Order: sequence, then C-alpha cells, then structure tokens
Amino acid sequence: MKRLITFLAAVLFTITATAQTMNIVTGDVTWLFPASQAGDMTYTDGTTLTIMGKTFTISDITAVKVDMAKVTDNTVSIAYDGTSAKVTVAGNVAQYINAEVQGAHVKIIQDDNFAGTGTKASEIEYTLSGATTDGEFYMSGKYKATVNLEGVTLTNMTPVYSGAAVNIANGKRIDISIKKGTTNTLTDCANPATDLAQKACLYVKGHAEFKGKGTLNVIGKYAHAIKGGEYMEMKNCTINIMEAIKDGISCSQYFLMESGELNITGTQDDGIQCDLDGKTSTGQLTDHEEEDSGNIYISDGTIHISATANAAKAIQSEGDLIISGGTITCATSGGGIWDSEKKKTKAASCLSADGNMTVMGGKLTLTSTGAGGKGINVNGTLTISGEADITVSTSGDAVVATEKGKISITTDPSVLSYHTPNYKSLPKGIKADGNIFISGGTINITTTGAGGEGIESKQELTIDGSAIITCNSSEDGINTSSNITINDGFVFVNSSGGDGLDANGNLDINGGVIYAIGSGNPERSLDASSESGKKITIRGGTIIAIGNFENGFKILIGDCKYTTSWEYNSWYALYDNSALVCAFKTPTIHSNDKQKLIVYTSSAPIVKSGVTINDGTEYFGGMAKFNSTVSDGSNIALHNYFGGVW
Repeated sequence: MKRLITFLAAVLFTITATAQTMNIVTGDVTWLFPASQAGDMTYTDGTTLTIMGKTFTISDITAVKVDMAKVTDNTVSIAYDGTSAKVTVAGNVAQYINAEVQGAHVKIIQDDNFAGTGTKASEIEYTLSGATTDGEFYMSGKYKATVNLEGVTLTNMTPVYSGAAVNIANGKRIDISIKKGTTNTLTDCANPATDLAQKACLYVKGHAEFKGKGTLNVIGKYAHAIKGGEYMEMKNCTINIMEAIKDGISCSQYFLMESGELNITGTQDDGIQCDLDGKTSTGQLTDHEEEDSGNIYISDGTIHISATANAAKAIQSEGDLIISGGTITCATSGGGIWDSEKKKTKAASCLSADGNMTVMGGKLTLTSTGAGGKGINVNGTLTISGEADITVSTSGDAVVATEKGKISITTDPSVLSYHTPNYKSLPKGIKADGNIFISGGTINITTTGAGGEGIESKQELTIDGSAIITCNSSEDGINTSSNITINDGFVFVNSSGGDGLDANGNLDINGGVIYAIGSGNPERSLDASSESGKKITIRGGTIIAIGNFENGFKILIGDCKYTTSWEYNSWYALYDNSALVCAFKTPTIHSNDKQKLIVYTSSAPIVKSGVTINDGTEYFGGMAKFNSTVSDGSNIALHNYFGGVW
C-alpha cells in the first residue's frame, strides 16, 4: 500500500505532461484519464483518489500506469477472452459508470445523473468484442446509448446478472450497430435461475435500432431470440435467428425493416411478432414519432422465415402489416390448435395481421404445408396494388376440432360441412375477414389440400386496374361472403372441386379478362347467390368459362357463345369480327369433358400488343382453333398473363 501511495504521488505530479494518459486499474476494469482533461486530482487522507469526478478507494486500485494511449470520449469497451472479460472506460464518463465483472459476466450501471440531452455527442458508446463460452453483457441506465458488436461471441451458461447473452435495461433508444465485416453470435442460457429475468437472448427494454453492415447470429434457448420492449427498426445489417423457444423477434409499438437481410428458422412460435404497447392504437404517425400502432412496415431488404410450430405465423402484426418493397420468402409447416380461451381453431399463416394489410410492392413467396394453413390471413381489409408480386402455395388439408378441443385433420366433405366455422380451419391462399381490393400486382395461387380456396373475402372483393390473378385451387377459386366486382385486370381461376368465381352476393363483371373454370355440376364457373335473389351481371370485358353460369345471369352488353365442341390442351383464339381479343388454351386438369365452354366478349375487344400467333381455321361460335403451332407461346395473351399455367 505504501508503495502504491508513493507511486500515485509521483504520477499526480507528472501527469500533466501533454498526451499522456493515466490508467487506473480496479480488478478487470481500466479507467483512462487523458492528461489534457484530468485537471485537478484530489488525493485525500491516503484513502481516496478523485479524478474527473470519479472517486476511487485506494484499496480497490490494483495498478496504475501512465502511457500514451489515445482515449475516445464517451466510450466503454468490453473485451471477452475465454472465461474472463476486460472493461475499459473513457475518463470523461468514468464518474457516470459503475462496472462490475465476475469472470466473463459484465454488468454496467450508467448513473442517472449522466447529463444526456439525446444527441449522439452526449451518448455513451459501448463496444463488445472477443469470445467467451460463459459470459454476458448487462447494462442499465436512463439514457440513449449505442452498443457496437465488433466480432463478439457470447454464450451465457451460468448466469450471474441475467440469463440473456445481452440484456439492455435502458428504457430509451438503443442503437445496436453490427460492425461491417464482423460476425457476431449470441446464445442465452437454457436453464436460468428462476429469480433472473430472461425475456430473450438479446433483450432491449426500450427502442432497438439494428444497423451496420455486419452479421448477427442469435440462438434463443429459453424464450425469444430478440425482444424489444418498445419499437424495433432494422437496416443494412444481416440478422440470422437460428433458434428460439418462443418468437424469433418480438416487439411492441411497431417494427420497421428498411433494408438488410433477416433469416429466421428454428422458432417454436412466430417468426416476427409485433404487439400494441398500450390498449389503444395511435395509428401510423409521421416519422413514427411516439407511435404505438402494433404495425409492421417492410419497405426493402430480404426476409426468409421458416415457422414450424402449430398455428405459428411467419410474420404477425397486432395492428396493420404494410409491405412496399423487398423480397419476402415465408414457409409454415405446423398444423392447427384449439384456442380454449376464444373457443376456436387456429392454424398457421405466412403473413397475418389483426388489423389491415397493404401490399404495394415487393416479391412475396408464401408456402404453407400444414393443416389449415394460409398464405395471407387478415382480420381487416386487404389491399394489393402497384408492382406487388405474390406467389402462394398451400397443400395442407382441413383441421377440425371437437367441442372438447380435440384436433384432427380431414379431407371428408361431410365432416367439413358439419363443423361450424369456429370448429374448423380450412387452408386458403389468401383470406380476409374484411374487404379485399386488388388494383395491381401479380398474384399466383395454388391450393391442393381439402377445402383449399384461392382467395376468400368475408365481405366484398373488387378487382381493378392492371391486376393479374391466377388461382389453381382445390375448392373455389375466388369466394366472397358478399359481392364480387371486376372492373378490369386479368383473372384466371381453375377449381378442381368448387366454383371458379363464387359470390354469396352479386357478381358484377364490368371489364377485364376473366378465364373461369368450375369443377362440374353442381359447381359453376361463375356463381352468385341466386337463392337469395342475387345475380350475375355482365356489362363488359371478356369471359372464357368452362362450366355453366349460375341461373339468372344478365348480359347487358355484347354477346355470349356456347359450345361443347372443344378439346383439352388446344389453343383457341377469340376474335371480335376481325380483331383478335385473346388466345387461350383449355386445361387438362379436369376429367369432366361434358361441361360447356362459354365465351363472352363485349363490343370493345381487348387486344394485347405484341401478340404473335398464326392464323387458324375451323371457326365456330366466334372462336378459332389453331391447327398450326403458336409462333411464340410467351406472347400469347392469356398464356402470358397467367404465367403459362396450362
């Protein structure tokens, strides 16, 4: 002790030399005080030393040295090395930092008196690096901060402060900066002590903003992989969630992905889950300031999610889900469950919104193989527009439940017709409890499981603009509980076990090109609820239909042709006088060759530019069968519109 006191006296006398830095070491923590900032240093009664507002008890100091080390203000660094960790604190924030280290378990408490103003210059920046097989980073305070991940590998085996690998208890905005060129891996404890809080492998109590151009791997062995107590944003970085006992990402207020890459696998619940923080939604606000909507926003980037749990959602919002860009690939494979609280069956879905869903752009590939699974499931209104490119495939059968909640999977139509909606969940390509508006984009849907409808609205459906829709379904191609209105666009529906277009209200066709195929009597190509006085009304457009229309339909403009003289797998062209309206090929999927082929065109024919096709003969009913080969199949009107599905 006397030797240390003598050394301190000498250091205090000489530290004012330019560019020198005093290193005060207390165990595994080093405090760096530049000479240019140190000012007066108070040495009291041989028991304490105060430098830049930080007071040390002499007996706690294990080493003191002076070197030429450069100090960056507002920084704290933590370097992990096996079973130990070293913490280094810049002198200008030393008085606001309490650091504790046990092995490789690090706890940082930021003093509530830290005079942060919310600007980056006043924030403390923490940097994690190195590797440990048994360590953690716990930090708390009341101010915004940045946490840099610079090639850190943290596995928390025997928790000291929390069971998480990284637990940030600040209730403010925290930047998680994943540094360019680095790979970082976090793994939490699978069996923490019951008195330790552990909500996720990486937990941020406040707002979490992920950025940088590095890679973060997260393995959640106890609960969620990543959880934010409030909103979460992501851009540029790559995040790989490789395992989670609960959700891959869980947050509240809102989730925003602007760019980067997000890969989620191995979860036992949802991929991404965003909830309201309070009881009432603020709705979407300008720049999301003070927003609490439960919304999910995806404007760009790449997302791959595989959700395998029963009734799991790849992406789930308690509010709205808004997609304007990016590439999203989601797959669900889990079956259905019985929700005893809500007294209903639940099944998996790739995209799910408790509010509304809007898809304005982006490339979406959605696959569900589990029982009752859905590509898109919306409690509110679904709007699809712009350049949205959506491909949906469902192959699971129906899931039903008994009154005691026992789950079974079935293909039996009599069982499905017996069960009320709450006791069954049918696979759907797209389902909305509210209205559906489609005014643009390309939608391709294939459903092969029992009861699998292509698109279902529990209210009204409107198709307009440049929308291109293809539905190959095992049940109705498009079904609504109310009206269907088609004003424009291109619609192909091919049902192997139901109606092509089925409106339980009115079916109004005012324009566009529609190719509708029903599975055979009693199913229709075009169906409306005639038993309740509803009708099919055709005011324009072009319609090719295999199978009868529902009784009582009206054609107000144009002419309708009927024929049974047609062949499967043959190209036909539809003319209005000498003008080519469209070319089409009849599918081979159905065995019932006794259905009528009904063709309608309004007086204003639709001709797609770039159609190149050889002249044909054998005219009948306004159609021409082409004996010669189509010169360029990719340019045939309907073949091109509907992705060459025939």
